[in-house]
Amino acid sequence: MRKNLNTKLTLRPSWFALAALVVMLSTPDTAHAYIGPGAGFALVGSMFVMFTALITALLAILFWPVRYTIRTIRGRHAFAKSRIKRCIVLGFDGVDPKLAAKYMEEGKLPNLSKLKSSGTFKQLATTTPSISPVAWSSFQTGANPGKHNIFDFLTRDKNSYMPKLSSVDIRGASKVLRLGKYNIPLGKSDIRLLRKGKPFWKTLGEHGVFSSILRVPITFPAEKFNGVQLSAMCVPDLKGTQGTFSYYTTVSQEDSEHTGGEQFTVVNNSGIINAKLTGPANSLVDNSSVMECPFTVKITGKDKAILKLNGISYDLVIGSYTDWVQVKFKAGAGIKVKGICKFLLINTEPEFELYVTPVNIDPSSPAMPISHPPVYSCYLSKMQGAFATLGLAEDSWALNEQVIDDNGFLQQSIEIDAERENMFFDSLEKVPRGLTVCVFDGTDRIQHSFWRYIDDEHPANNAGRKVDDNCRNAIEEVYKRMDNIVGKTLKKLNGDDKTLLMVISDHGFTTFRYGVDLNRWLEDNGYLVMLDGKRNGKYLAGVDWSKTKAYAIGLTGLFLNIKGRESQGIVDKGDQATQLRDEIAAKLEALTDEDRSTPAIKQVYNSLKLYQGPYKSEAPDLMIGYHRGYRASWATAIGEVTEKVFHPNTKAWSGDHCIDPSLVPGVLFSNMNITDKTPRLMDIGPTVLNMFGVDTPAYMDGKSLNVVAAKNSEAESNEQ
Repeated sequence: MRKNLNTKLTLRPSWFALAALVVMLSTPDTAHAYIGPGAGFALVGSMFVMFTALITALLAILFWPVRYTIRTIRGRHAFAKSRIKRCIVLGFDGVDPKLAAKYMEEGKLPNLSKLKSSGTFKQLATTTPSISPVAWSSFQTGANPGKHNIFDFLTRDKNSYMPKLSSVDIRGASKVLRLGKYNIPLGKSDIRLLRKGKPFWKTLGEHGVFSSILRVPITFPAEKFNGVQLSAMCVPDLKGTQGTFSYYTTVSQEDSEHTGGEQFTVVNNSGIINAKLTGPANSLVDNSSVMECPFTVKITGKDKAILKLNGISYDLVIGSYTDWVQVKFKAGAGIKVKGICKFLLINTEPEFELYVTPVNIDPSSPAMPISHPPVYSCYLSKMQGAFATLGLAEDSWALNEQVIDDNGFLQQSIEIDAERENMFFDSLEKVPRGLTVCVFDGTDRIQHSFWRYIDDEHPANNAGRKVDDNCRNAIEEVYKRMDNIVGKTLKKLNGDDKTLLMVISDHGFTTFRYGVDLNRWLEDNGYLVMLDGKRNGKYLAGVDWSKTKAYAIGLTGLFLNIKGRESQGIVDKGDQATQLRDEIAAKLEALTDEDRSTPAIKQVYNSLKLYQGPYKSEAPDLMIGYHRGYRASWATAIGEVTEKVFHPNTKAWSGDHCIDPSLVPGVLFSNMNITDKTPRLMDIGPTVLNMFGVDTPAYMDGKSLNVVAAKNSEAESNEQ
C-alpha cells in the first residue's frame, strides 16, 4: 500500500496536501545572528494558520478531479519547448571558490571534482552588498536590489531611526473586540513580505511547471504559486525574535545580559530545579503578559538529569542535545500556542547550567505561515519528525556569548543540515518533473564561527577562548558533507541527461579580524554629533539629530540625514546631498587602520548610481565595500557609538563576507557545460526559465547562461 501511495505522490505533486491530511488525521496527537530586532509575533496567527492548512488540504481533495484535469491539459504544453524535464538547484550558503578549489586539489571533494571535469566549475558573481538576504533575493527574482527592496538584514525606521527587519513586517489584527480583560481579534494578523519582485519559480508555475522550494532565504511569509515551499531566513522564533536562547544557572552574576539570549538564575533545591520557559506576549489579555511554561529538572547523577515539561519526562545527558521537545503555552481557555526547542545540559556540579535553544515555531502546528500550502510543514513534520523552522536556527550568539562551546554549536549545525537533507531527498522523490531548490545553511554558519581555526592571526585566538581539537577541521568537514550530498544527488540522477543540476553559493568567505565603527568615524569627521553624556547607547539613542548629517546602522552602509525623508533630517535634497555623498565616499576610501598600516575600505558605492529600479531610494545612501579582514563593527550594526574606530573581533563569529563583493564571489558547479566566462547569481533564474522554454521576464536584470551538453571527459582529459 505504501508503495502505491509513493507512486501516486511521484506522479502528482498536488497530493502533498492529501498525504499530509491523511497522516495528520490518522495520528493520535492531532496536528494543530545577526543583531537586530525581531520580526514580531501576532498571536492571532496561530488561531488561523492551522485552520487554513486543514481547509487547504480538504479543498485539495474536493477539487482534485478539476485540478488534475486542468494540470493534465496544461502539462501537455508545459514542457513542449523545454530542453530538460527537471532542474535541481542545490544552494550551499557561503561556499568559497578558493576553499572549494583547494579541497578538490587535495582530493577531498570527489563529487564536485566530477562536476568540474565533466560539466562546470566557475566563480559566481554575487550582489552588492555580498550579504545573504540581498544575494538570495536577487537569486530568486533575477533582479538587482533596486527592484526587490532588500539591501541588508536591517533597515531603519525613518521616523524613530530605530533598526527594523528589512524583509518582513508582522502586525496583529487591525480590529479587536474587548470583552472585560480579554481582546478578541476580529480577523487575522497582517504578515507582509517586504521583498518585492516575482520569484522565477512563480513564473514557471504560470507556465505549468511545478516547483519544490526548500529553505531559500527571504521567502517568509510563504507566497502562493504552483508548488510547495518551506520558508527560511527571517522566519522568527515563537517569541517573535530572530532567535532568543535561554540559559539557566545557579551562578548569580551581576551582569547577566547576553546578546541574543536571556539568563535566568535558578535554585538547586536538593537536586531539583524549577524554572520556566518564556514565550510570546499574550495579546489576548490587556496587560500582554509574557506566556510561560514551567518545567522541572531532577539531577540523577554527575552527568545526567531528568527534564519534566508538559507532563512528559526527557533524559538529559551532559553534552548531548535532546530531540525536539514540544512546548505548549496557554494563552487562554482552550487556546494554546505550540513551539519546539532542544535542551542541552551543560553542568550539574558544582553549579547547574542548562541551555535551551530558541523556541521554534512548531511545524506540525505552525503559529505563522511558514510554508505553502500551509499544510506542507505539517506534511514534512509527520513524515520526518520535528525540525528547525527558525530562519537563523544555528545559535551563533549562544556560542559568541560562550553559553555553549564549539562542539555544542557544531552539533546543532550538523543536525539542522541533516533535517534539510531529508527534506531535499524527499522532494527529489516526489518531484521527478519540474524544479527543486534547496538551500543548506551549515556551510555558512560553520565558516562564520570556525574561521579562527584556519586563520592563525585572528584576534579571537588570543582572547582566551577554549580550543576544541574536534572542531579544528570543522570547515573542511562541512565541505565534505556538502560533497557527499552532491554525490547522493548524482547517484539519484544516474546519468539522466534531461536533468540540469546546479550547485551554487550566494557568496564566498574570508576572515573577519577587525570591526570598523562607522559612527565613530562619522563623529570624528564632523558628520555625526553626540549629545553630552549619551555615548554607548544602542540604536543611535545618544545622537543629536539637529546637528547630524550622516549615520550608520546595519552591516552594509550609511544613511544621510535628509530633510523631508528622515523625521529630523537636516541635509537638503539635491546638490547638498550629492556633494555630501561624494565627500564622505572619498574620505572613507582613504581610511587606513594605522595600527596595522592597512587600508580598511576597498570601494564605496553610491546607491543612486549603483542600483536601478523603483526601490533604490530605500537603500543606504552609501554602500561600503571593505577590504579582507574588515567589516562593519558589532557596535555599528546596532547603532552604538564607541570610543574608537577599529576594534579587534574576539568573538567566535570570526569569518564573514560583508566586504567588497569582488573579493567574495560564490561558486557555480553544474552537470552541464556553462560556457559564460562571468556568470552572476542573478543569472540563475533566467537560465532555469530558458531551460524550461520560458522567456525571461522584462523586469529581470539577469540573463540566461549558455548551457550546452556535458563535456566529454576523455576529450577534456586530452585538452589538459
